[in-house]
Amino acid sequence: MADVVTGAEFKKEMREGKPKLGLFLNSHSPTVAEQLAHSGYDWLLVDTQHGPMGYEKLSAMLAAVASGGAKSMVRVGGYNDRPGIQQALDLGADGVLVPYINTAEEARQAVSCTKYPTAGTRSVYFPQRSMNKAGLLGYAGNANNNLIVALQVETASCIENMAEIAAVPGVDILFLGQNDLCMSMGLYEKYEFPLMYTSPELGAATEKLITEARKNKIILGIFLFGTARVGEFLEKGFTFISLGNDLHHVLTQAGAYVKDVEGIAKEKSKKWERRPTALF
Repeated sequence: MADVVTGAEFKKEMREGKPKLGLFLNSHSPTVAEQLAHSGYDWLLVDTQHGPMGYEKLSAMLAAVASGGAKSMVRVGGYNDRPGIQQALDLGADGVLVPYINTAEEARQAVSCTKYPTAGTRSVYFPQRSMNKAGLLGYAGNANNNLIVALQVETASCIENMAEIAAVPGVDILFLGQNDLCMSMGLYEKYEFPLMYTSPELGAATEKLITEARKNKIILGIFLFGTARVGEFLEKGFTFISLGNDLHHVLTQAGAYVKDVEGIAKEKSKKWERRPTALF
């Protein structure tokens, strides 16, 4: 396995235009996390916002991700989730994704929780898994530069305040969540699915995000389901890209197998069809 780059190097590569592809983990399974860590993805994000994992399960999942050499991220509860941010970083996460940011003040609070004083207000404690490789001084002395701080762009208020939010020191990634943003902007009510994703309103919001991120040398990130629009967002300068989540991967692969077997059964005059389901 190749040498793992530092967080600072990882961020530098993305700022220079090198894409980093990853996946969200929602199945609260260390086994799945470890398997995917060896699949070639650059990063994996344990989603404690929408997943059932507690701190003990998070600990096991982060160890599993580290075993495969992928960078590890954790989506926490919000900018005011100081305990969640603390636990994620102490347990060895390379960074956090903070959802539902609406204002520059919320962005500052989120960043503060991730940084050791005097840049922030993160509490220091020894020993922790985060310090096992470099020790207390080796880890704490470089953590403020190495940790990846991502803020989720998913509300109309966030877009409205984007210039101020993008200018907050310590923000590494602005991560576009199109689903929540479309809902916040009322686009699910205005458009028939999936036309909201190519609507002029979402397009204008995305351009505002891109403009302010570039002004402040911030990495652009996005959550996508599958690969259909990856090329489009690579061209727009997004370099931190999710291709969905582990559960979605399971569903899509299962759907592909089911479709294949339906075809094979028909060819052999052995009628078989999948049971009715709303999922695929």
